[in-house]
Amino acid sequence: MTVLTWTEKDFEVFEVEGLAPRMEALIANVRPKFEEFGSIFSTYFTAELNEEFFPHVAKHARRKTNPPNDSWVAFAPYKRGYKAMPHFQIGLFDTHMFVNLAVIYEAPNKEKIAETLLKKKNILKDLPADFYISGDHMSPKTDLIHPALKDGLAEKLITRFRDVKKGELIIGLKVMREDAVQLSSDELSALIERTFEALLPLYKTMVSVNK
Repeated sequence: MTVLTWTEKDFEVFEVEGLAPRMEALIANVRPKFEEFGSIFSTYFTAELNEEFFPHVAKHARRKTNPPNDSWVAFAPYKRGYKAMPHFQIGLFDTHMFVNLAVIYEAPNKEKIAETLLKKKNILKDLPADFYISGDHMSPKTDLIHPALKDGLAEKLITRFRDVKKGELIIGLKVMREDAVQLSSDELSALIERTFEALLPLYKTMVSVNK
């Protein structure tokens, strides 16, 4: 079994120059941990949501020149992919770990999801204070969700998610690199599970728009 802790070596993967060398380091160091998390938490979601979930470890197969700045394992109730539906993620940038719920631009029902969230803002207000909101899954920049709700940024992001073809919505927790490497295996797994548990009501709201 892979030891499920993050190390400096894992984060340093995203500092390796060049596509092929970075992918080699990613596959050797980080991907086995994503695969292990994939097995653990696909079982978790299957039990919690009474629907079979599947792990999807990012392969970055379309990249020809630029090396990836982040990587992840995603979870969704569809074996062939996850990008067209709300999905959970565990991933890394060079600066932090992220654990989130994402709906990216490929989701066909994102307008309905956005309208529901604009009407049911309390579900966002109930999220933990250290959770973030973002409108771009490719950017490490995030904003804390409670201040974003107060100053109108969250509404702007959700509206953009609804109205702009490339609009996205990502909500979750990030743990800075210096803190992530201090977590034991048990602490890391417990933190991820607590984060997903807090995101489950939001996920259920998102997927209910088609029911």
